[in-house]
Amino acid sequence: MNASSRAPAAIAQPNPQALALSGSWTAHGLGAIARELDSVRLGSKTEAIADGASIEALDTAGAWVLQKLLLRLRSEGISVTLRGLKPEFAKLLEAVGQQVAGQTKSASAAAGAPPSVLGFLGKRAEDALEQTVALLGFLGETAVALAGCVAHPARFRWRPVLYNIRRAGFDALPIVGLLSFLLGVVVAYQGADQLRQYGANIFVADLIGLSMLREFAPLITAIIIAGRSGSAYAAQIGTMVVTEEIDAMRTLGIAPLELLVLPKIFALLIALPLLTVFADLLGVSGGMLMARAQLDVGFAEFLDRFVKAVSVTSYLIGICKAPVFAAIIVLVGCFQGFRTHGGADSVGRQTTRSVVQSIFLVIVADALFSVAFSALDL
Repeated sequence: MNASSRAPAAIAQPNPQALALSGSWTAHGLGAIARELDSVRLGSKTEAIADGASIEALDTAGAWVLQKLLLRLRSEGISVTLRGLKPEFAKLLEAVGQQVAGQTKSASAAAGAPPSVLGFLGKRAEDALEQTVALLGFLGETAVALAGCVAHPARFRWRPVLYNIRRAGFDALPIVGLLSFLLGVVVAYQGADQLRQYGANIFVADLIGLSMLREFAPLITAIIIAGRSGSAYAAQIGTMVVTEEIDAMRTLGIAPLELLVLPKIFALLIALPLLTVFADLLGVSGGMLMARAQLDVGFAEFLDRFVKAVSVTSYLIGICKAPVFAAIIVLVGCFQGFRTHGGADSVGRQTTRSVVQSIFLVIVADALFSVAFSALDL
């Protein structure tokens, strides 16, 4: 009898404690039986019989479905005995049963046993290493795309650059200015009591000038932009990945890195140094106002001492950090956006990671700058 002439798989229930299996339990004969098995329920007794004498054919797919049924019933506390099965079918069912039981046991053990502390740390270290390697790969792909645009300038898109300068630069002026001004106020206020004790009121200009221009202004600006624009980059690209717009761009022959990443890099390389200069100005202004209110240091005195205390080198040190911070923010934000997969929850998860990793790497880069400048006696 060929496969087409066999009856499809069927299951009947002559009485509440018995099942009758018949037909061809194969990949071609199962049909809708897999869904019907979910509705099979036996009586309240703990023993039942399944008659397999009428099963005409059985392959791995059918044995798998049958074993899943038997395991489900046994998990409900019913001891099911399968009788009448042909010897060759019984051997196949036993082999498949061992595989099903092994997978079920492994899944239960993985779900039930909490990972050890060492295993948890190892998994996190492995994930961190994988992300680092992937980020370096993304950096290499971006460099290749940049080289392609340098070799063919007509491929570069200037309008997205101008748009991103406005979004990441001009639109960020209020929040950057406000926080920098308040930071200058706080630094001057905290240093006022200590300077007053030693009669060194005028040195508040040194404190404000060096701390704001060398460290606080570029760092606070980068952190604000990482939370404001870096998260937007990750969310934008992540949403495009989820909606398959990135795949559509590749199908049309448009390189996503050239359209989405390079304009953002160039825009932030221009905008972040300018925002840092703006933060310098507002931070020093806040410190100057607080010096006037708390230490009776006039504006003219403050500016006179400020020019003497802060050199052009100190000013340029703060400015030269900004392009590095800008590259970190854009690369991490876009990288996490491209790693989005699944649905909207993945977009939120990758956006959060982009902000956390950007701020972390910005602070690490700032610490490395401090070590390098100290070694160079700058």
